[in-house]
Amino acid sequence: MSALAEKWKLDRQRYFWMYGEDRSSQRVVFDEASGIWTVYGHVEAVHVANNPHIFSSDTGRLIPERREFDEGSITQLDPPRHTALRKLITHAFTPRAIDELEPRVHAIVEDLLAKVADRKSFDLITELAYPLPITVIAELLGIPASDHALLNGWVDKMMSITSEFSLGERDESVGNEVEFAMEQVRHITDYLREHVRDRRSAPREDLLTRLVEAEVDGERLTENEVANFANVMLVAGHVTTTLLISSTVLCLDAHPDVDRTVRQNRAQVPGLLEESLRYLSPIASMVRVTNTPAEVGGVTIGADQMVSLSISTANRDPRVFADPHVFDPTRAHNPHIAFGRGVHFCIGAALARREGRIAMNALFDRFPELRCDPDNPPTFMANPNLNGAARLPVVVG
Repeated sequence: MSALAEKWKLDRQRYFWMYGEDRSSQRVVFDEASGIWTVYGHVEAVHVANNPHIFSSDTGRLIPERREFDEGSITQLDPPRHTALRKLITHAFTPRAIDELEPRVHAIVEDLLAKVADRKSFDLITELAYPLPITVIAELLGIPASDHALLNGWVDKMMSITSEFSLGERDESVGNEVEFAMEQVRHITDYLREHVRDRRSAPREDLLTRLVEAEVDGERLTENEVANFANVMLVAGHVTTTLLISSTVLCLDAHPDVDRTVRQNRAQVPGLLEESLRYLSPIASMVRVTNTPAEVGGVTIGADQMVSLSISTANRDPRVFADPHVFDPTRAHNPHIAFGRGVHFCIGAALARREGRIAMNALFDRFPELRCDPDNPPTFMANPNLNGAARLPVVVG
């Protein structure tokens, strides 16, 4: 059992992997009720992620209500279309581009922490972990700061869904939850379409303009494609980093000896972030659909089947990670898949790591002591596809 799970009494059924339950030996399991195959093993998950010609990202073909948001959505595309669209934004995430962004990230962090400098307690997510990445990605896209709260409201509602996805029959409450989440996505994409129209008449130096002006195979992207593409960047571009920062603090709170060691040796901060990504992976699962019958972990899966990669359990596979349930920032071998693998490896991973490093060092610099508020415990994400806190009150000293 992990100290974090024990401290906050995490739900044992949902967070089974935090309680030492090893399902990686099962590797691949089919659930009759949901109609979904789950891949638990690390080796098997990497195999699926590395073979997009067999395991497609076009999951919308099995989820009709998602179809309107798939056009231009880079997470739902396979090569070669995926490759062509991804190239449109790679320049914004090169090492040089991230180096150039670093002073701005430092400035945002300092500004945010200055607002809580005189307080003995605050919500780490509200004051730092959320506004930092949303500000960075919104500025890259060209979204005005005055609209961040509006976007936050829609994203929070979208992420509030509590039901496990199923291809089987859904009861009314699950159907209502799914429609509610889709409604929030519509709000975001409708909002982004307005900005797309604006860029067509008044181009700017931002990623939205680049997407509007780009051509793929000799054709401009449609308004819907640009809006869906930008929506993925906006949501995925901040959720993972928000959870990375807040979960790292959660892990340090549960392991005070590690907190002391890293504070004294800042060279361990990068390793700390990688171990946080492995130990409490922000995204719990990734989904693919089989194009053809395929064998995974000795199990044959038919064509047009949904396959869920359990990132949380793959990152604790004892075949790959020594002492997988130990939180160890000095771990020498840490090939976690928190950012995915293959062609869909998170394009913003380097930026997320840089933001996390700057944020954690700033917290260490400003607050000699920082721990979770024992009188005001964290609230954990309701969405079963996300791991981490929705609220994280901390006390400082």
